[in-house]
Amino acid sequence: MDIKNRTVLVLGGFGLVGSAICRKLVEELPKKIIVTSLLQAEAESAVAELRQDFPKLPKNYFVPWWGNIFVRHDLKDTPREQVLSDEKMRRMFIADTLDELTEPLLHASSLYRLIDSFKPDIIIDSINSATAIAYQDIYQQARDVLWHIDSSKGRGGDAETFAAMERLLCTLYTPQLIRHVQLMYRSMHSSKTKIYIKIGTSGTGGMGLNIPYTHSEERPSSVLLSKSAVAGSHTMLLFLMGRTPDSAITKEIKPTAAIAWKKIGYGEIKRRGKPIDLVDCKPENAVSLKGFLKIKTHGVAVSRNETLKSVFIDTGENGIFSRGEFEAIATPGQMEFVTAEEIAESVVYEIKGGNTGHDIINALDNATLAPTYRAGFLFQSADERIRALEKEHKVASVAFESLGPPRLSKLLYEAHLLKTCYGDFHSILKQTPEKISKALTKKISTDKTLRSQIISIGIPILLPDGKSLLRADEVKVPAFRGENDFPITPKNIDLWAHDGWVDLRATNMKRWKDRLALIVELSGKIDADETGSRYMYRKEYWSNFEDVDPGKIVGWIFSYEEKGMRMKA
Repeated sequence: MDIKNRTVLVLGGFGLVGSAICRKLVEELPKKIIVTSLLQAEAESAVAELRQDFPKLPKNYFVPWWGNIFVRHDLKDTPREQVLSDEKMRRMFIADTLDELTEPLLHASSLYRLIDSFKPDIIIDSINSATAIAYQDIYQQARDVLWHIDSSKGRGGDAETFAAMERLLCTLYTPQLIRHVQLMYRSMHSSKTKIYIKIGTSGTGGMGLNIPYTHSEERPSSVLLSKSAVAGSHTMLLFLMGRTPDSAITKEIKPTAAIAWKKIGYGEIKRRGKPIDLVDCKPENAVSLKGFLKIKTHGVAVSRNETLKSVFIDTGENGIFSRGEFEAIATPGQMEFVTAEEIAESVVYEIKGGNTGHDIINALDNATLAPTYRAGFLFQSADERIRALEKEHKVASVAFESLGPPRLSKLLYEAHLLKTCYGDFHSILKQTPEKISKALTKKISTDKTLRSQIISIGIPILLPDGKSLLRADEVKVPAFRGENDFPITPKNIDLWAHDGWVDLRATNMKRWKDRLALIVELSGKIDADETGSRYMYRKEYWSNFEDVDPGKIVGWIFSYEEKGMRMKA
């Protein structure tokens, strides 16, 4: 299909992939491009940036539109939490999702209004639909319902119980997904849309059930696998839509790697749109580990009246990552990454009738967009830029607890402490676990900034006695699932320390010595005269052991020690 003089609708046009697609589309001279996003500020910002990139195009060439396409038009600008908190809107949402799809219901949807308004010839959907639907956490809502039911026994039902039940109905994945596809099909059919392309997701960045990246949930996370399940269900529904004679030509591009990056910089680190407030917990105020551990508490940590600032890499929808997190996720065998521009090129080529080999509707098993040579080539320049900014601002970009799991942040900071105190592999291996424990504890005790950064992202610090904890008011491990009190036992302390506490005990320092010794041993077995492509972890990869690189080491741990390596490129 010729894109020239066609109207193109780009869903999720503010995002990293969406904006890359918009820029690529301009080369094909469409009539106009409608750029959508959830928020008005995002849509208008995306259009303003595009107009700046292409100043010679007419002012109305890029058209902003905003709102939630998964709800009716009347609710498109209402935050989801507000919908769930209001009985009238909640019931409206349930009816829109579960009732029979009538003409009035169809015409009330924001998606129908959008498509009917612009009647696009081409729709490119770069919204991460699986995340939008699956990450509503049906499991926590179910626990909430059970808790309210249990608490209401013996005194009859109450309004809060019924509200919890209704919220649970609002988080059912499959009805929402089916209704979304129904609306998409009917809307496109009514407007005679010619092509629909979905930028999908594997849900795990191309990794398997051993994926290490989850947010304090079991491994593999039920919520994360729900995202993959919804993504797979969506693909099958699109497969059926593509086999429907009167439907638009349907394609899906499904990247199986992290998508990066948008920009690299230094500044305030935000999580879910909010800055991370720095707090401190001095060693003399350590919490005694006895009785029960509270995930959330008040008054333990003291506010420093400032926020976390560091060097970061902005990966768009996937969030803001530190250098350590970026290096870990990009380590060969981990998620690795693909660039938005490569996705955009595939999308445009498929629209024009080309065969990229990445249309999953035609080839479900072999159509994924895997990590790329371009991304691997560009990784070095990105990493060098991050390091230069670290040096300029005199900060270490270690972990922000954006990627998950808390174990990643814990390992990155433990490796960073080893690097700070000793500098290289051999200096660490010469020390006893007890001396390493003392050195790292001294660093934590004297470096208020480092200590504050660790506990402020929800990662506690377990002191060498195994009974004292430096922490913020909220911790990431154990995970909050409706319960706030957990019994403190030696077994639980070991479990929590493994999953997401910086552990300064000598036993953990021995683990670090053992894994570093194993890395040195394995690298030493590679013949210096072997110059083929057989080996990757040569001495040169580890800078001849003269440096401790937290991201590389933790990536290796996840690949080999945690058995979390991806199987396919």
